[in-house]
Amino acid sequence: MLKKTLVTVSMLLCVTAGGTVFATPVVNNNITEAEVKAAQQAWGQALINISVAYSTGGQAQAEKVARQVLDAAYGYNLGAVLFKPTLANGKQTFRTDYDGALAYFVGGNKTYANDSGFALKGWHGYDFTNAGVYINGDLALTMGHVMLTDKAGKVTTVDKTWGFKKDEQGALRIVLHHSSLPYSQ
Repeated sequence: MLKKTLVTVSMLLCVTAGGTVFATPVVNNNITEAEVKAAQQAWGQALINISVAYSTGGQAQAEKVARQVLDAAYGYNLGAVLFKPTLANGKQTFRTDYDGALAYFVGGNKTYANDSGFALKGWHGYDFTNAGVYINGDLALTMGHVMLTDKAGKVTTVDKTWGFKKDEQGALRIVLHHSSLPYSQ
């Protein structure tokens, strides 16, 4: 799960014309590269946690963990999340609601009948490389590769673009999640 990062608050001392000294809070919601990388690493660990929950506790346990991941990592508390799963097509290619993301991770939703649960595929390893990171204040975008290792040791690489927004509590939230398989001829 993503760790909550506290908003940096410092105090600016001000002196009034009458000589009174008071402190004015200064709030800084700027995202750092370290926070972005920590969020990316936490996402991979969360995916593995859902897989482990499924293998040890079944569908219900996997869904419970997936809900915790979505609540902690994604920005549904900020509005729609732009979510494009790796293995989605047709009318269900692009999803902006919580239920669409949950169905992709764990399946079991009649509305998204094609979803078998991407997080239920027995993932054991995760790594990522960024081709680029763009940070502008409280918004960060990344683009690169995610490498997932299954229980047989097979590595699947996907192209991944994320958008992160820092919320008012200082937590980095995923507001854009785009995955696709690399182009091949």
